[in-house]
Amino acid sequence: MQHQQIDGGRPFDWGLASDDYAKYRDIYPELLYQTLYELGIGLPGQQVLDIGTGTGVLPRHMAHYGAQYTGLDLSREQLLQAQALTRAAGLSIAYVAGDANAPPFQADTFDCITAAQCWQYLNPERAVPAFHRILKPGGRLAIIYMAWLPDENPAVQRSIALVRRFNPAWDGHDSRFQYAAPPWCGESIRPVEHRALDVLLPFTREAWNGRMRACRGIGASLPPEEVEAFSRAHLQLLEQTMPERFFIRHELSIQLFQFL
Repeated sequence: MQHQQIDGGRPFDWGLASDDYAKYRDIYPELLYQTLYELGIGLPGQQVLDIGTGTGVLPRHMAHYGAQYTGLDLSREQLLQAQALTRAAGLSIAYVAGDANAPPFQADTFDCITAAQCWQYLNPERAVPAFHRILKPGGRLAIIYMAWLPDENPAVQRSIALVRRFNPAWDGHDSRFQYAAPPWCGESIRPVEHRALDVLLPFTREAWNGRMRACRGIGASLPPEEVEAFSRAHLQLLEQTMPERFFIRHELSIQLFQFL
């Protein structure tokens, strides 16, 4: 994947980080899933499409609420991980390889679409009309973004500095969701509600090392030998500066839209 407004146009491939992603990036708190359900996402009988599903984190954790999920992602390597984790959990979730800007589904198929940690990779001018087509009348879109807070987390600040030593082009270090109504809202879609949640996520040194290794700037962008070099340097940094167990504060944003 390549996007001129992300990492200065440097190519990245989430498939390269699939193993670490499956092991270390299933970190959303249960509060996220509960809040989505309260907002009417994932109710029994609904058909829900999770775009940019990656390793299927959101569908796997939401399935017990009663909706039927389909996960869509460009990366076949990510989807292989999603399928393996889904089988291991005894769940039934369909996974499809494809472009979320042009989702390969019939009209009026889904009640809801969820987009977790992936909206920045989409082209709204293409995606929003496509979502309108495949959603049933009155369908909803939930855009989810969880951002670490560098100013409140020394471990994040040090980790960011190290990632940028290995990949100076990486610009995913201090981004937050923008709460204002986006410019692509118009006659066919309107914002309904926004929830901002403050969460403390627990990590061990190994888990945080894996989480950073699985970020776009490292695992999805660098050759294996550089990923390994980063991992060694990062783990040494954590051993010198952090206890074995610690918490990282994040801001979790859920913005809900309804198609008209």
